[in-house]
Amino acid sequence: VQLQASGGGLVQPGGSLRLSCAGSGLTLPSYTIAWFRQAPGKEREVISCITRIGGYTDYADSVKARFTISRDRAKNTAYLQMNSLKPEDTAIYYCAAAARGVCTRDEVNYRYWGQGTLVTVSS
Repeated sequence: VQLQASGGGLVQPGGSLRLSCAGSGLTLPSYTIAWFRQAPGKEREVISCITRIGGYTDYADSVKARFTISRDRAKNTAYLQMNSLKPEDTAIYYCAAAARGVCTRDEVNYRYWGQGTLVTVSS
């Protein structure tokens, strides 16, 4: 049972990336999925979440209107579309899965974690 995060890379400011979070041995639609990120020298923070029931989404203020979380049930994959990227978005991005039906910022509620994918926004 694991989550596989991918899609990170180097992008110029203003550019876009799409991160993927694939489930292996884990049915992602049965879980609330969140994306966290950890910037250099900072604590890990939740930036987006999609609930397992109803597909309700939530975003941190820092990424609202620029990032979009979604999921593809057929592919058992969740995504984070990141647009208008800024240098301050540089971080390692993690996906995580929680059995809870609502979004939560508390990491202890997330049972499964992806390995992280590095996003670097720089010119």
